[in-house]
Amino acid sequence: MSAHRRFVLIAIVGALVISTSAPLVRLAGVSPATSALFRCAYAVPPMLLLAWLERRRLGPLPRRALVAAWAAGVVFALDLLFWHHAIGYVGAGLAAVLGNLQVFIVAFAAWWVFGERPSSRLMIGTPVVFAGVVLISGMFDSAAYGSDPPMGVLAGVATSVSYAAFLLLMKAGSDRAAGPLAHATVVATLVIALLGPWFGGVDLVPAWPGHGWLVLLALGPQVLGWSLITYSLPRQPAALTALLLLVQPMTTVAISALALGERPSPLQLAGCAVIVLGVLYGSRHAPAPPGPAPAGDGAGQERLSASWPGPSRTRRSRRPRPYA
Repeated sequence: MSAHRRFVLIAIVGALVISTSAPLVRLAGVSPATSALFRCAYAVPPMLLLAWLERRRLGPLPRRALVAAWAAGVVFALDLLFWHHAIGYVGAGLAAVLGNLQVFIVAFAAWWVFGERPSSRLMIGTPVVFAGVVLISGMFDSAAYGSDPPMGVLAGVATSVSYAAFLLLMKAGSDRAAGPLAHATVVATLVIALLGPWFGGVDLVPAWPGHGWLVLLALGPQVLGWSLITYSLPRQPAALTALLLLVQPMTTVAISALALGERPSPLQLAGCAVIVLGVLYGSRHAPAPPGPAPAGDGAGQERLSASWPGPSRTRRSRRPRPYA
């Protein structure tokens, strides 16, 4: 098997693992803050082990990377708290689709912060994606699925904003994987424990089988899925990265329908399709004109992600992460 096909296969497996996140949250049957807290807490030990192994190979993280990782952990805590509420409001499948709006938020934030102008495709795709969000909200649909679809959309958008901040902070930190993610996970665990009372409360007493599902959530999507994605996706072209990331929300919709009996309305399903097509179109790059390769690290120049769709002045390495 060629290296390219191996990376594609690893990315697909990672996306499929991550697609079980929202259904596992629903199956746990605990409050949103409780599921957010324990999915991080149960993931801390294996992630610290991975970070220790990375430190042995590469040395300690620079101070700047530590500060960025700690700040990323704060916004990651908000990301999970908002997203787990979105699952309760609009269901696991639709919440997973809404969580992928960070592709656009990150791109426009990068334009403002780093001067990285978004592509024309992304400019066109943005209103298309938000049209899909309106369809999922049930604004024009009396048969919309979910206990409170408008609140689900608001929580989903807040999720994407928080996640976009997470990506920007990780971009400003280190190119390593395990160390920054481990630090961010520890900080997120502490912040969720502190903010839990304002997000519906946290039940600190484990109860089964709910916490069995949360252990699977932590060890599967949180540790295994993210590790596979972090390893494979930076090694793919941007258009292929975007395509592979779309495996996750669509698989989540299918799993939620089969395992949880979720039945979004036809208009909401149409909104899912509109969002996916808009993200796929907006994340693609126009082919670069032929010419001599730029000086420097060629591998680093090619590592673009779907989470950073606009042309970059510095074209720094990114580790794209689908929402989970």
